Amino acid sequence: MDNIKAIFFDIDGTLVSFKTHAIPQSAIQAVHAARKKGVKIFIATGRPLPFIDNLGSLEYDGIISVNGAMCATADGETIYRSSVCRTDLERLIEYYRETPFPIAFASDEEVFLTDQNAQTEEIFSLLKVRPTKIAPIEHCLDMPVMQIIAFFPENRESYLMSDVLKGCSAHRWHPYFADVISKGNSKSHGIDIMLHHYGIPLSESMAFGDGGNDISMLSHVAYGVAMGNANDEVKAAARYVTASVDEDGIAATLKTFLNL
Repeated sequence: MDNIKAIFFDIDGTLVSFKTHAIPQSAIQAVHAARKKGVKIFIATGRPLPFIDNLGSLEYDGIISVNGAMCATADGETIYRSSVCRTDLERLIEYYRETPFPIAFASDEEVFLTDQNAQTEEIFSLLKVRPTKIAPIEHCLDMPVMQIIAFFPENRESYLMSDVLKGCSAHRWHPYFADVISKGNSKSHGIDIMLHHYGIPLSESMAFGDGGNDISMLSHVAYGVAMGNANDEVKAAARYVTASVDEDGIAATLKTFLNL
């Protein structure tokens, strides 16, 4: 289809395999071919900038990080950023002192963790990343917090988001934790910002994703594509379903839609 001018890719489970921790060569080649045809390529991830280190030789034009709270061009021009407000951080510190649980705080430069346990070890091993350091929770007041990676169970989420992190929203793709960012942000919001910057209409957009935090963008773009390894809720939000990341789903779809 010649009317696709912008494609947005989630990273984990979409571009990057949880098995190999790498992008399949087929996807790299297909994305390169798409860019040669004039299609803009964007990353749309829940990862903060310090954790985006697994794209290898992939070529892209811009990046939406922390689920839409930061948008930048590939050459480093920041188009949009929205950090967590200090009042929310202060309320979270008070709650943590009474009911502690592991929390990672991410800025554009660092990610620090308050505590370690089996869950944090499992998740950071799954993503093949490591926080910059372990530090007291109060350190979050000394940095612009773009994302809170909060290891609280789902049954605590409603209270925390309504009474503690009032200016934030939670985006969960794993039962162990939620990505918390300033309210009003999402991958779909980031897509709108990026499309406006490049003058591309929404009707000419495509997105690939596999997790719960991808639902908003898959249902928002003109051509939402769920990976075969996505769950049923994610697949239901997409217009199309392709093969899994390990079965060359991205390459197969791009070849079909872009006549590569």
